[in-house]
Amino acid sequence: MDDTCMTMQLFHFLLKFLSVLLWRECRVSPSTRMTTEWKSVRLYPIPSVIYLIHNNVQFATLTYVDTSTYQIMGNLKIVTTGILFRLFLRRKLSNLQWMAIILLAIGTTTSQIKGCGEASCDSLFSAPIQGYMLGILSACLSASAGVYTEFLMKKDNDSLYWQNVQLYTFGAIFNMARLVVDDFRGGFENGPWWHRIFNGYSITTWMVVLNLGSTGLLVSWLMKYADNIVKVYSTSMAMLLTMVLSVYLFNFKPTLQLFLGIIICMMSLHMYFAPPNMLVDLPSTTKAAPESLKEVCVGRRTDS
Repeated sequence: MDDTCMTMQLFHFLLKFLSVLLWRECRVSPSTRMTTEWKSVRLYPIPSVIYLIHNNVQFATLTYVDTSTYQIMGNLKIVTTGILFRLFLRRKLSNLQWMAIILLAIGTTTSQIKGCGEASCDSLFSAPIQGYMLGILSACLSASAGVYTEFLMKKDNDSLYWQNVQLYTFGAIFNMARLVVDDFRGGFENGPWWHRIFNGYSITTWMVVLNLGSTGLLVSWLMKYADNIVKVYSTSMAMLLTMVLSVYLFNFKPTLQLFLGIIICMMSLHMYFAPPNMLVDLPSTTKAAPESLKEVCVGRRTDS
């Protein structure tokens, strides 16, 4: 089954589902806001283009680096998201929050490092320079798409379902164009793409499509009502949770690196979201000093 066909089917499923939700919202609340001006709509193809380039860069990166190096380099998007979050969305982060973001990247990387006794350890970070450059570009593109999507979601008070319909419509258009180009390159040897779009589908495939669709909708809620940093933390914690569940479901053998990575990520989570007074113990006698000085001055005046 072709990945583009699966992506196309995912967009098709999401568009149908979102259209029903949007129709229901319009019936319940006639004042639902939907901006249809071209000045606003023309901004929505940009994330689709960025993700299209990002997907191709990911495949190109895998031709130069092994899977372990690829996974570890993928954690660069945690730092690049924080940088673009600060530069383009003008969100100020404290020094503790910057330290927490870096700790999160270190924690997820630590959990993915294999033991030194494994054969794949010798090939770690032994790829050509092109692989590392493409990995950095992939991290920057992923962060750019996320930050720009958050900007779109929060720039007005339009319905979330209407915004998602626009995003997924342009995504479907670009994937359809990719399928048409592939058909022309292959001389329509296997027939047009709409004849084979369901080839290889099974119950497991439909479950994957349903899962990816639900994840996409949840991410849009995060972009609308939270921010990219919350998305980065939720993604990283989900990855660690997957590793823990693999211990019980697939007899995955936990490593020391996994435990250290989980501890570091938990520390990062606490550092980023906890109030500063929970992280630093402030002395309680700092405000009492001026009062004591006043009493000494008054005492000296009475003595004189």
